[in-house]
Amino acid sequence: MKERRDLAQALNVLGEPLAPCGLDPMTGFYRDGCCNTGYDDPGIHVICARMTREFLEFSKRRGNDLTLPAPETGFRGLKPGDRWCLCAARWREALEAGVAPPVVLAATHEEALAVVALADLKRHAIDFT
Repeated sequence: MKERRDLAQALNVLGEPLAPCGLDPMTGFYRDGCCNTGYDDPGIHVICARMTREFLEFSKRRGNDLTLPAPETGFRGLKPGDRWCLCAARWREALEAGVAPPVVLAATHEEALAVVALADLKRHAIDFT
């Protein structure tokens, strides 16, 4: 069984309570709609991102085709515009390749800061002015 950290204590990269990322499709390592993480999440799925065609193509080239449905798990596959909790390292790879998708800071877990600089996240934020 997956063990997650206490949700009441989950904070986003701005030090505020973690907001939901996406419910349709249901995202998050724990499929709870939030980018929560725990010791059993080796990929650190903590960056709430709005999918773009460029990022989805990049991810497919990197070996993770997020557009493929997986009916056995109820996953319909992602399309541009969907929000999804991404692995922090994959988002950083996309940043370095120039295809980082926009992020929702309010829904991005503070653990992302162990892998990605806050300044980079802010430059790609859709909820920060």
